[in-house]
Amino acid sequence: MTTRAVPTTYANQPSAPAPGTGRRVLRAVALAATAPYLTLKSAWLAGSHVGIPDGSVLREPGLYFTVANSVTLAMDACVILLVLVLTRPSGIRFPAWLLTVPVFVATGLLTPILLGFPGQLLVRALGFGLEEATKAARAPFLDPWVFNVVYTGFTIQGLALAGLFVPYARERWGRRWQGVLGPQVIPDGVRGRFPSSTGVVAGAAAAAGLAVAAVHAYWAFGGTAWLGAERAAAYSAETAVVSAAHGLCALAAGAGALLLARGGKSRAWWPLGLAWIGAGATLTWGTWMLITSLGPQVDGGEGPATATLLTYAGQMITGALAAAVLTRFLISRREV
Repeated sequence: MTTRAVPTTYANQPSAPAPGTGRRVLRAVALAATAPYLTLKSAWLAGSHVGIPDGSVLREPGLYFTVANSVTLAMDACVILLVLVLTRPSGIRFPAWLLTVPVFVATGLLTPILLGFPGQLLVRALGFGLEEATKAARAPFLDPWVFNVVYTGFTIQGLALAGLFVPYARERWGRRWQGVLGPQVIPDGVRGRFPSSTGVVAGAAAAAGLAVAAVHAYWAFGGTAWLGAERAAAYSAETAVVSAAHGLCALAAGAGALLLARGGKSRAWWPLGLAWIGAGATLTWGTWMLITSLGPQVDGGEGPATATLLTYAGQMITGALAAAVLTRFLISRREV
């Protein structure tokens, strides 16, 4: 007579120990870092024009801006919920999919900012930022301090969330990335190596990621083709840093997917990290930029060129393919 293992329900799982001093500090930092963005968005929804100069298109009331501000405010408010789940003792019992999906999205949205914003600050410090004449010639959109305050907050959020999620994930799912990538100890009916279809998906992710990275590298090094006249004229060292960040994320997604599919004797944690970060960044930013590009242009400028839209779609495809390989890998590592 055979017996079947009964999975432990979330309700029956024990609570994790209370967070130590380090996690409590990171929790406070992460929560505080949401304040600038949430305050600004709330003020704008209430009708305030703080940080919005005269002549900016953002001063014009409209349903699109109201919806956009509401959605982005809700997205940043979700960071508060994530922080509480990651630091409350009962958070260890939170449903896995309900936690990992928002963390994956948060990782994707914040990673290019973590790479790009400090790079832009460095570029400005070295004297390669936009000249004052160029800034003055541009149509007013937001006061410069708004970008600095908001993106500083996003950078701190990203670092704090990473510092909270890694130990949480180690406690809850640490065995999934222990050891090497090669033959896995996995449930019956699942082979120890990836099926050929997963290898094909990984190869497609790598090819798409390489193509996207090549386009972003071209823009990062001064190329202006496929950008459209207005965006080509707005090229600067600061926009080059942003392109470089997105190109690196596309490469990470493709490389991570290939490494996970190939297996071998490499430690599992770093290909998993590459795939997680790269897939999240390319999928979320590709989707976000494509959606916002197809809608009204909030800065009043021209819409992106067709080739730019195709690049955003390529990021989405790269991220989706890499995420599929990542999901397959995590399922194969599931404990019996």
